[in-house]
Amino acid sequence: MRKILVMVNPISGRGRGEKSIPLIEGILGGSGLEHSLVRTERPWHAAEIARKAALDRFDTVVAVGGDGTVNEALNGLMTAKAEGAGGTALGVLCVGRGNDFAFGTGIPLNMEEGCRALAGDFRRRIDIGKVTGGLYPSGRFFGNGVGIGFDAVVGFEALKMKRLKGFASYAVAAVKTVSLYDNPPVVRIECDGNDWTQPALMVSLMNGRRMGGGFLMAPDGDPGDGSLNYCIAGRVGKRRIFPLILRFMKGSQMSHPAIRAGLFRRMKVRALEGALPAHADGETLCVDGAELLIEVLPSQLDVIIPRPEGS
Repeated sequence: MRKILVMVNPISGRGRGEKSIPLIEGILGGSGLEHSLVRTERPWHAAEIARKAALDRFDTVVAVGGDGTVNEALNGLMTAKAEGAGGTALGVLCVGRGNDFAFGTGIPLNMEEGCRALAGDFRRRIDIGKVTGGLYPSGRFFGNGVGIGFDAVVGFEALKMKRLKGFASYAVAAVKTVSLYDNPPVVRIECDGNDWTQPALMVSLMNGRRMGGGFLMAPDGDPGDGSLNYCIAGRVGKRRIFPLILRFMKGSQMSHPAIRAGLFRRMKVRALEGALPAHADGETLCVDGAELLIEVLPSQLDVIIPRPEGS
């Protein structure tokens, strides 16, 4: 019999986490899935719960929340894996603002469909990224992506908004950030043996496909290909930032002359002028960092998705 732990962030999605519990209990119970349910109570609690569940040999840990809750859960599972307990799969039920990890891995954004996927127990093995530096000199794992520069400041501004939620909060924050972040740093990039220096409005390093609930940083990203995607925007004048933002919303930015993109396995980003504000899966890495190391760990974690047609 499967051992399933459902881990709910009650404040995720402005309280949607707590409100979703009766629906989750009803659907999972109706599917015959026996499970335990626990609420997170503080920052990093989800990581602690997930690690202990893996060490206790649970088959599945289900993160009910947004990208931050999922990030903590996968950090806990990766820590347990390093301790010899690597067989626990990650399930996700989406109640957050962006739900970008779910979008990139094929996890349903709809609660009912997500519960049905858990019942089906079809597993997909994905890569995990690791970023070292800033507030995490020993490293922090990520499932979706790292944003440096403009993207990170947008996320910081979105968190301040109380009335807007979801993609709307990020869109408004992006407009506001245009006036706040007009002097991008000059960075030194060391990428799989290739080095270059450039001004960088934004450096997006992706395992998934999008950030902010609607900005397609890596339209063709594949979290199971053994690589990460980079998308770097150089210096862009204020009047040209808005059209570029629209391109990111459509995923058509790759043809823009200010964009440099590709695949990598290991990259170091160092600020030569200015500083690096950065996040991982929406969680703050640093506000004024100097250097970050980002690398891919191939084929690390099973996530539960709907069974593909024909499989």
